[in-house]
Amino acid sequence: MESDGLSRHPVFSGVEMGVGTWSWGDRLVWGFGRGYQRGDLKEAFLFCVNSGLTFFDTAEVYGQGLSESLLGEFVAETGQPVRIATKFMPYPWRLRRQDLLRALQRSLRRLRREQVDLYQIHWPLPPVRIEVWMEALIEAVQRGWALAVGVSNYNYDQMMRAYEVLTRHGIPLASNQVEYHLLDRSVERNGLLRACQDLGITLIAYSPLAMGILTGKYTPENPPSGFRGRRYNRQYLKKIQPLLQTLRDIGHTHEGRTPAQVALNWLICKGVLPIPGVKNRGQAEQNLGALGWRLSEEEVARLDEISARVARSE
Repeated sequence: MESDGLSRHPVFSGVEMGVGTWSWGDRLVWGFGRGYQRGDLKEAFLFCVNSGLTFFDTAEVYGQGLSESLLGEFVAETGQPVRIATKFMPYPWRLRRQDLLRALQRSLRRLRREQVDLYQIHWPLPPVRIEVWMEALIEAVQRGWALAVGVSNYNYDQMMRAYEVLTRHGIPLASNQVEYHLLDRSVERNGLLRACQDLGITLIAYSPLAMGILTGKYTPENPPSGFRGRRYNRQYLKKIQPLLQTLRDIGHTHEGRTPAQVALNWLICKGVLPIPGVKNRGQAEQNLGALGWRLSEEEVARLDEISARVARSE
C-alpha cells in the first residue's frame, strides 16, 4: 500500500505523522481565544513531544505570526528537541528573492531558531515566477537558514518546475504539502501523488480530517459553523454518513479506534505524511491513536471504494 518509490528526505526520517498548527493563534477560522487558549496549546504541545510527535508544521500567516511565536515559546520553555517546518507567503507585493530571505529571518526570530528543518513556499501565487522563489530557497539552504525546502499547494506542472530548478543545483525538493483526505482525493486522480512517490518527494497531507468532518463529530443536525459549515453543509454531511459509518465499523475491529484514527491511518497506508491539527491535549491523544497499527489492504480498498462515491469532485 505504501509507495515503492524513492525514500523520503532525511528531514522526515522516522516521522509517520506530524502536528499542524494552523489553529494556533488563528481567531478567524478556528476561534483562538474563545474555545481554547494558550494553555491548551501548550498542554497539547507537551503531550505531543512526550509521545514522540515532534514534527510541527506552521507558517508566517497562521495567526499573523502568532503560531510561530507560540511554537517558539513552547520549545524554548521546555527544551524539547523538535523538527519545525514553516512557510513563506508570496504576496503580490513580494517581488524579489530578498523578500523571501527577510521573511525567513523574521520567522526564525519568532521561532527562536537559527535554522528551520523545512522551509516551504505556501502558494504558487503570481506575479513572481516559481523559478525565482526556488533560487531564493537555494540561497536559504546555502546560508544555513533551512535544512530542507519544499512547496505547498503546487499542482503537478508547478511542482515539476520547482523540482527541476532545485535538482540543477543539487538540492532535493523535499515535499509538497497539499490537501488530501478521504473527502478530497484529487492528488490520486491528477497524478501528483504518483509523481511524488516516483521522485522521492514527501506528500504532506494537510487538513487530513477534512477540518474535523471525518471525526464524526458533525451531523446534518449538528453542522459546523462559519467557513466549515459553508464548505461542508447539511446536504453534504448527509451524503457522507455511509463513509463515516464505515470508519466506525472498521475502527471497532481495531480495538475501538475512532473514525478520525482510521482516517489518519488510511493516509499513512497511502505513504503520505498527515499533519492533523491540535487545539488541546484531547485532540492530540486522539491523533496519536492513529499510530502503532495498520489497516489491511482490504480495509484500505473498502474505504477507497466508498469514499470515491462521496468525495468532493473539485
